[in-house]
Amino acid sequence: MSRRTLLAFGAGFLLTAALGWTFLPALLYATAEQPAAFNHKLHTSEKVGLACQDCHAIQEDGRFSGIPPLAKCAGCHAEPLGPSVAEKRLVEEYVKPGREIPWLVYARQPDNVRFSHALHLKRAEIACERCHGAHGASDTLRPYQENRISGESRDIWGPSLARVGLRPGEGMKMSDCEGCHAQRSRSRSSCLACHR
Repeated sequence: MSRRTLLAFGAGFLLTAALGWTFLPALLYATAEQPAAFNHKLHTSEKVGLACQDCHAIQEDGRFSGIPPLAKCAGCHAEPLGPSVAEKRLVEEYVKPGREIPWLVYARQPDNVRFSHALHLKRAEIACERCHGAHGASDTLRPYQENRISGESRDIWGPSLARVGLRPGEGMKMSDCEGCHAQRSRSRSSCLACHR
């Protein structure tokens, strides 16, 4: 092969790779807005004073009821608590008719994964932010992104397809769990400890 051919091949390869890394995420992930507005920062502030577990409860048997039922919201929001359009919409579309909010779940794991929130939060004393990032400190909900092929949330893979330089809370793949277990010297010897 001539030097010119090698340079053309290399330039073509780099261009194709750059375009792939740039446009593949846009093609791979469908984006949707959450059905209602929610401000975690306000609800966890001193003014309201809620903790993660007040809405995202852990059952005694270790099961996690991730998305709070509408009854949790209706306790405070039977009537609008301010003039915002989002507050009025919450009350009129969901609370008054008793219709559950169809939240899009950022952290839903594949069906073959078994994960005990009780074990990690209570026994290991791991903060929610270790896996979920600063989501609880946000004042708006970011758009939900779902992988068109696997149906998984983008939060499972993390913000970068290359998965390089991820911080805690940016990804919930098996390698993220293994890395945390290794840091804490808590290795698992059986696949069935985490998988069905």
